[in-house]
Amino acid sequence: MDNDLFVIIPAYNEQRHISSVIQKVKKFSINIIVVDDGSNDRTSEVAKKEGVIVLKHIVNLGKGAALKTGCEYSVANGAKKLIFIDADGQHQPEEIPRFLQALKDADIVFGSRSLNKKMPLVLRFGNWFINKVNDYLSGVKLRDTQSGYRAMTSDAYQKIRWKSTNYSVESEMIANTGRQRLKYKEITIKTIYSDNYKGTTVIDGVKIVLNMLWWKLGRW
Repeated sequence: MDNDLFVIIPAYNEQRHISSVIQKVKKFSINIIVVDDGSNDRTSEVAKKEGVIVLKHIVNLGKGAALKTGCEYSVANGAKKLIFIDADGQHQPEEIPRFLQALKDADIVFGSRSLNKKMPLVLRFGNWFINKVNDYLSGVKLRDTQSGYRAMTSDAYQKIRWKSTNYSVESEMIANTGRQRLKYKEITIKTIYSDNYKGTTVIDGVKIVLNMLWWKLGRW
């Protein structure tokens, strides 16, 4: 295991899944950071029982804020490589080695989900539309711009630090990757979709597109 690899798991009300996700991640990293983003269930308590670092927001700030908290802590504690994985069991930790392999000659690696029939219809359409807008505005060509399963070097993180606190973080990372002209790769990942989808909504999608236009104009 790489001592300088830190896996960051943003979590909000994930007491049902967090333990299982942590146990699987432990096979690949000894540095696991769970950021409890103001949960009102037992997410923090369950995570702490697994013996990992738990950072907790007093109130819910959003995924972007949770990832930033995890990254800042990790970099301050010697991280050289960062991996982001969701807390709901949607991502498969077994694919971490593939991200690390791709990261050997890239600054940032994006996971790309297959847009199959198991993905909710609204998500498939939203991703298709956001992907098209992203291609046009950022110059970073990706098949899936909204997947949260990603890896990057700590140097890359410090170049693309984001301001988004919500789900727009995925798109802002891409916009900043294009601005900084970082070397990137995209790898295909498997994704499990539960019946109770908790990702981006239509409103989130509209906000993401508007933010991409704002970033393109450079009005930070």
